[in-house]
Amino acid sequence: MKQLEVQIMGQGYLLGCPEGGESRLLEAVERVDTAMCKIRDGGKIRARDRIAVLAALNLAFELADRSFTELEARRDQPEAAASAVASDERLTTLIERLDQALGQDGQLI
Repeated sequence: MKQLEVQIMGQGYLLGCPEGGESRLLEAVERVDTAMCKIRDGGKIRARDRIAVLAALNLAFELADRSFTELEARRDQPEAAASAVASDERLTTLIERLDQALGQDGQLI
């Protein structure tokens, strides 16, 4: 497994990444960083752990909403619905791996 060093809200993290998954992992890091910076820059919340939780909730809601919309639109197309479910499972796995990598130092962020 390859390791990538990334920055999220200015903090460095070393993340494990399967071969060939670098671009997808970097996309996910960019989405998390953008979501967290947007909350921080809103000015009301400064604690990194609270920012991380809010960003995770926002991203999870967006994912669930998108998945629901896709499944509803493709209800009559079983192959497309199965593909959407598989995509959700891959994203869930990636989020779990990010949680593990970010949580190794005993802190949420």
